[in-house]
Amino acid sequence: MCFFKIKSEKGGMKAFVVVLVLLIIIAGALLAIKVFKGNEEETVADNHTNLNTLQNNVEEQPKTLSGNSRPIAVMIDNNINAMPQAGLLEADIVYEIIVEGGETRLMLILQDKDIDKIGPIRSSRHYFLDYALENDAIYVHYGWSPQAESDITKYSVNNINGITESEDSFWRTNERYAPHNVLTSTEDIMSIAKRKGYRTTTSQDTVLNYVVGEVELEDGEVANTVTIPYTSSNVVEYEYLPEEKMYVRYSRGEKQVDWTTGEDIKTKNIIIEKVENSTLNDGSNKGRQTIDNIKEVDGYYITNGKVIPITCIKTSRTEQTVYRNLAGEEIDVNDGKTFIQICPENANVTFEE
Repeated sequence: MCFFKIKSEKGGMKAFVVVLVLLIIIAGALLAIKVFKGNEEETVADNHTNLNTLQNNVEEQPKTLSGNSRPIAVMIDNNINAMPQAGLLEADIVYEIIVEGGETRLMLILQDKDIDKIGPIRSSRHYFLDYALENDAIYVHYGWSPQAESDITKYSVNNINGITESEDSFWRTNERYAPHNVLTSTEDIMSIAKRKGYRTTTSQDTVLNYVVGEVELEDGEVANTVTIPYTSSNVVEYEYLPEEKMYVRYSRGEKQVDWTTGEDIKTKNIIIEKVENSTLNDGSNKGRQTIDNIKEVDGYYITNGKVIPITCIKTSRTEQTVYRNLAGEEIDVNDGKTFIQICPENANVTFEE
């Protein structure tokens, strides 16, 4: 009561009103600052959340054969005199198929790679085209069989034949003797592709169903050692490295390494397709092979120390192979390098603990 009596005096009342107005203004300002700060923190939090979501989405995209750059497929010599090779280390997929004389050749699938030395480059065989086409790849080779030459024209394959290119783009090294010494680079390949007017982007899905989460073949058999005999003298082996969850590759009893770095050739995945092969009756007496692969064939998928049986279905030379488990579901494949071993149907493939 005394307080109001004092403030009711003329001078005191005026001071009281001024103080009251100032307090209201200050309170309003403080409230505005609080609201602004809260909105700012909320915006920062939202932006941080959105950034994390974006980063997570990016991280969750498989790295193998991703993006829209068109792959290149390169024929690689696999003769004992061609080892070690250059390019296997960087390849996303490597196909291995039998050729004449019990030998095999390799075909690398590379996307968005910058490699100064790839090789030794060898000539084309017609059935390798099936796998270049299903990957929508620019096909690189050094010479060709008559069947491959005919099919490259028939299927309008975007190809680069190193024999017809300059020695600046496809050169012979004096470290090896012919025909196991032709090299090229990704820069030279892409330069030639652009000169020829080839498309350098792709909208095609990958052949393999890569996933980010680790694929563990829970129902699979143990496969710490994988042995694939193409012939009695040409045997491929893989040994599992559990600490790395990778397989190291051997050919003819020798560990395969990179020509440039000496690094071991390792792979995350191995797919085996058992396909009938036979000798062509083409009058050449060179023993050239053909394979019966446009059908459903038996195979295996191996990763992380386990193996499961699969079926491999290819309905035409240009259609992609579909790999299914025995329940009929397309298999998920671990992100990383994959060797696809297209081996003779009667090959005694074995898996050991």
